[in-house]
Amino acid sequence: MGTAATPVAAAVGPAHASSVERRDWRGRRPFWGGLVVLLGGAEILFTLRAPLPVVLHIGMQGLAGYLVPTVMVLCGLLILFNPAQRLFYSIMALLASLASWVTSNLGGFLFGMLWGVIGACLTFGWVPDQPLRRGRARREERREERRARHGKAAGPAGA
Repeated sequence: MGTAATPVAAAVGPAHASSVERRDWRGRRPFWGGLVVLLGGAEILFTLRAPLPVVLHIGMQGLAGYLVPTVMVLCGLLILFNPAQRLFYSIMALLASLASWVTSNLGGFLFGMLWGVIGACLTFGWVPDQPLRRGRARREERREERRARHGKAAGPAGA
């Protein structure tokens, strides 16, 4: 029971194992894009039931007003938990975000729609299988790039 369950936990110790595993989980999927889409859909859903004295009622009411932000929330969750199909989900989230302009109080008073569009774009542009460069590794890469630039620049000038 006292042994670490994963190689990551064994390498960093039990105190930091959960934070490292969480970071690795986030790094293997378009986490921020999915989260922003999810928040955009949730914001639109909450503005539909806003206790405001004047709520805009433009376009279709009823099912479409609730269906579109629900699709956005579902796409956000699917982006987080099924990143292999992220391109399809990001396109669906983008279309649902744009459809919310007509169906759901001008896209949740514009904020929910913008969050949905931004999250869908982040998800669409995410590239998997990139090495996670943290702290020291990133600094070392920058040093090597500077050395290579200065080495090449000094070579022809000195000749």
